[in-house]
Amino acid sequence: MISAEELRDQLSDTDSRVRLLDVRWALGDPDGPQHYLDGHIPGAVFVDLETELAAPASPARGRHPLPEIAHLQKCARSWGLRTGDTVVVYDATGGMAAARAWWLLRWAGVSDVRILDGGLPAWQDAGGEVVAGTESDLEPGDIVLTPGHLPTIDADTAATWPGLLLDARAADRYRGEAEPIDPRAGHIPGAHSAPTAENLTPEGRFRSPDELRSRFAAFGDGKVAVYCGSGVTAAHQIAALAAANIEAALYPGSWSQWSHDPKRPVATA
Repeated sequence: MISAEELRDQLSDTDSRVRLLDVRWALGDPDGPQHYLDGHIPGAVFVDLETELAAPASPARGRHPLPEIAHLQKCARSWGLRTGDTVVVYDATGGMAAARAWWLLRWAGVSDVRILDGGLPAWQDAGGEVVAGTESDLEPGDIVLTPGHLPTIDADTAATWPGLLLDARAADRYRGEAEPIDPRAGHIPGAHSAPTAENLTPEGRFRSPDELRSRFAAFGDGKVAVYCGSGVTAAHQIAALAAANIEAALYPGSWSQWSHDPKRPVATA
């Protein structure tokens, strides 16, 4: 994580190489590009989660499959990313979308990636400037990405996961009481309900590492893997686990893949 105050200090340091990525996206809100144009942190580049941080959706792979590494590298260079940059990602929803960029870039070998804690609202609360329009002086980057630097699991591994499998969706979706988008309601048998929203304070900032450690310790011991609806908010859970010094694997296909496969069992309640 990085706080708004820490970010402001880094941006004022002429020797600092910070690349800002605006990842405003939310399920049911297609207006992220317009939100960016209306106002963003100076120097930030808009990143489209649907087309740049995911491959095309399919029942076999889920709603937000991992993009091919060549595609991700091409996009990262278009954002101006260069080897050795510090990358800061933000949104306006507590990091729920920005964490996808954080996870993907870490998975692709970028070592210094931070989530702006509290996102754009925290930046504005700290007196940070917001500008409208598009950044026009962007130079293409030269970053080289390679896959596999963070652990992932597939559906077969999720079905037999020997440790803690955490379901990061809202509790009513886990219990099978509601399913607004996927074909079947419920959860992967053996998974624990761990809604991503509980990683945050009421102000939309990550809870302290001690609070997060206590939260996740309550689920028990063992290696941790996380899924959600389509692999987006699960990345937020993995960021919270990382803040608590707990490594976790991502199931990228998540429920959107699992629920499309009639051979996969579904648990409820």
